[in-house]
Amino acid sequence: MVVRRSGILLHVTSLPSPHGIGDLGPWAYRFADFLADARQGIWQILPLNPTSTAYGNSPYSSFSALGGNPLLISLEQLAKEGFLTRFDLEEMPQFHLEAVDFEAVTFHKMRLLKRAAMRFWESSHPLKAQFQAFREANRNWVEDHALFLALKERFAHVPWIEWPPEIRDREEHALAWAREELKDSIGQEVFLQYLFSRQWQALKGYCNARHIQIVGDMPIYVSLDSSDVWANSRIFKLDGEKKPIFVAGVPPDYFSPTGQRWGNPVYDWRALRESRYTWWIQRLEQCLRTLDMVRLDHFRGFSSYWEVPADEETAVNGQWVPVPSEDFFNTLLRHFSLLPLIAEDLGVITPDVREIMRLFRFPGMKVLQFAFYGDVRTNPYAPHNHARDCVVYTGTHDNNTTRGWFRRELSEADRGRVFDYFGRTIEENEIHWHLVRVAMMSVASTCIIPMQDFLGLDETARMNLPSASRGNWGWRLPEASLTPELGRIIAQMTSLYGRA
Repeated sequence: MVVRRSGILLHVTSLPSPHGIGDLGPWAYRFADFLADARQGIWQILPLNPTSTAYGNSPYSSFSALGGNPLLISLEQLAKEGFLTRFDLEEMPQFHLEAVDFEAVTFHKMRLLKRAAMRFWESSHPLKAQFQAFREANRNWVEDHALFLALKERFAHVPWIEWPPEIRDREEHALAWAREELKDSIGQEVFLQYLFSRQWQALKGYCNARHIQIVGDMPIYVSLDSSDVWANSRIFKLDGEKKPIFVAGVPPDYFSPTGQRWGNPVYDWRALRESRYTWWIQRLEQCLRTLDMVRLDHFRGFSSYWEVPADEETAVNGQWVPVPSEDFFNTLLRHFSLLPLIAEDLGVITPDVREIMRLFRFPGMKVLQFAFYGDVRTNPYAPHNHARDCVVYTGTHDNNTTRGWFRRELSEADRGRVFDYFGRTIEENEIHWHLVRVAMMSVASTCIIPMQDFLGLDETARMNLPSASRGNWGWRLPEASLTPELGRIIAQMTSLYGRA
């Protein structure tokens, strides 16, 4: 029997809170209660990794693929546990309610988080034994992550490939000096990871107890300037100075005549295979401790990937390089009894990718905003062409809101196809409910709707515009949005279409 279910896509940073950014505090629990009342079984989020203004505050580009974002730590919870005082919380500046000001939030929260860390070290706090247990259990990544950030601060935040060669190349005597010299900063960073983990696991447990699963994203690639590449350089294609020989991207297509040059270092899959994919296993272990299900971003790259010489300015002169995908996923299955993965299979997908998905039973994605281009009869995103083993969305974090898409992105011919499909003319202020209803009706076993589409918001509520380097990731949910009436409407529709 196929279990039908549905959920809402809303990143944690978008939640209301008095501290300028959504966090793991009271509003996260209120949203979990809203999901339960609306009879939803899934809360989908974006990556929880640390963000940085150096990477445009994107959760898909991080200094660590395994660490948690300290900006999500709830200050209210820290005050309850004695790490902060009510006077600390009164130092709060005025923040924007509509969008996250990442620079102001980072300055404010990191100042208080460092204060909490100092009090922890200077006290005999009852959680110290639990902290030490966390540090030991996560030693395989958290020490390198903390050392990396401490060194970044010591070397004026320049990329690690510009550090002194003995530190860049991780010579043991240099690392021993750094660990001793920077032990206070290292301890502080580990403590912040402990706080994040403690608060996240409490929230996840709260959701799971209400039969809500957490679905999250895992980018296939990691950032060059990250603890992941610095500590594991052997599994990437780097030269003797640790600079990338090749970078990731996608080839030219209808949308971009020069392709997309992403700039991430590509994996050396031969080295990964020789290590029996140890790094990937550690990464997935961390993800599956944090999440109930993982969406693998750019799944195409697990079959073969577009490799571009690092000195090329565009992605035109690249080549496809095969990946030992069957050996990789079989190895993972020998380590994990279950691989609860979703394949992000949007765009041009070749038969070999489809075969991997079929072989390992990974569900793919259907985005309804893509359904009304070209010949709707054969369009794979059109609802009548859906299969049960997939996840249907009205749109994702990379899409416009449905209302914004309808108003700004459709030609007259495209809009005509929408009207023909639904058998009537549709007004802008109702298009979101039509797509939501069709998604709920779909034979797809899983349906996930962005919160913006349940609210019928326009393009100003868009989370990310991939071609824009600034102004992304900041949208915040208005406090008055989670009304009982909206919850009842969602619950009624969810029940009607067998997803409750």
